[in-house]
Amino acid sequence: MPVVARSLPAGYDLVRTVRAHAVGSHDPTTVTAGGELWRATRTPDGPATLHLRRCGDTVEAEAWGSGAAWALDGALALAGLHRPLPPLEDHHPLVTEAQRRHPGLALGAGRSVLHALVPAVLGQRVTGGEAVRSWYGLCRALGEPAPGPMRLLLPPAPERLAAMPSWWFHRFGVERRRAEAIVRAARVARRLEEIVDLPIQDAHRRLQAVHGIGPWTAAEVTGPALGDLDAVPVGDYHLKNAVAYALAGEPRATDERMLELLAPWAGTRAVVLRLLALAGPPPPKFGPRQRVLPLARL
Repeated sequence: MPVVARSLPAGYDLVRTVRAHAVGSHDPTTVTAGGELWRATRTPDGPATLHLRRCGDTVEAEAWGSGAAWALDGALALAGLHRPLPPLEDHHPLVTEAQRRHPGLALGAGRSVLHALVPAVLGQRVTGGEAVRSWYGLCRALGEPAPGPMRLLLPPAPERLAAMPSWWFHRFGVERRRAEAIVRAARVARRLEEIVDLPIQDAHRRLQAVHGIGPWTAAEVTGPALGDLDAVPVGDYHLKNAVAYALAGEPRATDERMLELLAPWAGTRAVVLRLLALAGPPPPKFGPRQRVLPLARL
């Protein structure tokens, strides 16, 4: 098994790094457990399954399928070991302490854009549990067995998604607006996959040129797919409150207030968000819990 990296950063956690690429704990395309990653994806050269594992002070990789060479070529980036994260300025004691406690934090780049985009669209304005169930259903319906020894499914092929009418998605709890955004993105999948070679701002513009993809969805894609160190999902229902509570003790906030609080770390705001997720106290909850109803009952 070829070695991807040696002499890993102190505190480096392979599973914590690559878990950002999994959609929930039962993603049929991605398994992270026991210090290992198994990930099935589609590449420009065809389907591939990549296996990463930590072995002492090294990370090793193995791949199967016609896209195996492409997957191995990107294994270092997926593991977040292609660059050291820049040190953060000491603007807040919570962030500074979190970085001290997590020196091996890494942000990986999966390079498979549609693989990140479809789950991001599914997550628009619904609970995380709903989005996870929809993704699982789509993969079970349209995915194919992945190459290699692990029982995984490939994410749905863009041509299959592009051929589906919007009503077909209803069985997975996906209404017309999100379904049409997925279909439109699938129809221009080749152009969207090209953003891995573009500057981040150009990547955001190309993503948002697809109707139904806004700033929140674009940030949810450029973070895991491109390793964007500054990705901030503006418009997230919970994130603004979590940031404001951790950095200013304010239980409720607006997106504008969140961006104001994150401004001192411009260029590395995604790193700060990851550190706050590891160390920041959650904001207090108000109001009743949301009741989730199947789309068929609405």
